[in-house]
Amino acid sequence: MVASTVLVTGAGGFIGGQIVADLRQRGEPNLRAVDLKPIEEWYQCFDDVDNRQLDLRLRSPCMDVCEGVGVVYQMACDMGGMGFIESNKALCMLNVLINTHLLEAANVCGTESFFYASSACVYRADKQRGYDVTPLKEDDVYPAMPEDGYGWEKLFSERMCRHFMEDFGMRTRVARFHNVYGPHGTWDGGREKAPAAICRKVIEAKVRGDHRIEIWGDGNQGRSFTYIDDCIEGIRRLMESSVSDPINLGSSETVSINDLVDVVEEIAGIRLERTYKLDAPKGVDGRSSDNTMIIEKLGWAPSTSLRDGIEKTYAWIFDQYTAREKGLAHKV
Repeated sequence: MVASTVLVTGAGGFIGGQIVADLRQRGEPNLRAVDLKPIEEWYQCFDDVDNRQLDLRLRSPCMDVCEGVGVVYQMACDMGGMGFIESNKALCMLNVLINTHLLEAANVCGTESFFYASSACVYRADKQRGYDVTPLKEDDVYPAMPEDGYGWEKLFSERMCRHFMEDFGMRTRVARFHNVYGPHGTWDGGREKAPAAICRKVIEAKVRGDHRIEIWGDGNQGRSFTYIDDCIEGIRRLMESSVSDPINLGSSETVSINDLVDVVEEIAGIRLERTYKLDAPKGVDGRSSDNTMIIEKLGWAPSTSLRDGIEKTYAWIFDQYTAREKGLAHKV
C-alpha cells in the first residue's frame, strides 16, 4: 500500500519550508508542498517533493491538494511583522478562507491529522499592557480581545479546528507561536519580524559605515523570541501527542527590543546610536509565553537562548545581504 501523503501549505515561507526540510530529513517518503509564491521564490525547495504553486484561498485547489493526504501542516497565511499586520487588517482576516477551505477539503478527503499554526496574537490585549510582562497562559485568551485583524482570524480558525474535531472526528492540533525567528526567512521588504529587521539594520549600519539605527517604539516592549529549531521540535512533539487544546509554543526568555539590539550589536562587534520612531507600529507593550502547559503535557519546552539563535540568524542574513549587494540570488 502506498503511504498517504503529508501536505505542507505555506511551504515556500519560513516555517513551512523548515517543516518540509525536517520531514525529509526524518525520512517522510511522500511530501506535497504548496505555496502561493512562484516556486523559484521559495526559501527552501526540494526536487524530490511534489511542489505546487496554488492559491489556497480558493476551494478547488484545496480539494485538489488534499486528495490522498493523511496529514496536513497548515502554515499558509498572508502575514508579516507588526508593520504589515497593523496596516493590512482586512488581508489578514481573509486568511480565514484558506483555513476554512483546507479544513473542509481535509475532512472530505479523509485526512487523519490537521496541524494549525496559530499565534500569540490571539491573547487578550488587557493582559499585555505595561512593560512588566506576566507570561501568558493558554486560558488567557477568553474573554476574547485579540490583536485586531490578524489575531481575530487566528482565534476564529482555532475554534474551527476544535469544532471539526468535535463534529467530524478529525484529529486537530493547534500551536500558538511566539515570535519565531531564524535562518531561511523574510529579512527585508516590510514583512520581516523584529529579530530579522534588527539584524538587517545592524548589518546595513556596519557595511555602510553609518553607525545609527532606528527602533520602532521606545524599545522597552517586552517579547519572547523562539528559535526555529525549537519551533519545529515543538510541532513534532505536539503532533505525536494527545494534546487537543491549543498550546503555547514559545521561549520563556523575555527581553526588551533594546535588549535584542544589544545582542545583535554584540554579535556584529559594533555599537550604534539609537533613535526611536515612537509613531511606528510597535504591537503590545509586553508579551511572553507561560510554558507550564507544554512542560506538563509534552515534557519539553523551547531551550535555545536568544544569543545562540540570533548568532545563527545574523550569520545567515549577513550572507543574504552580501549576496544581494553583489547582485546574486537571495537563496541559501
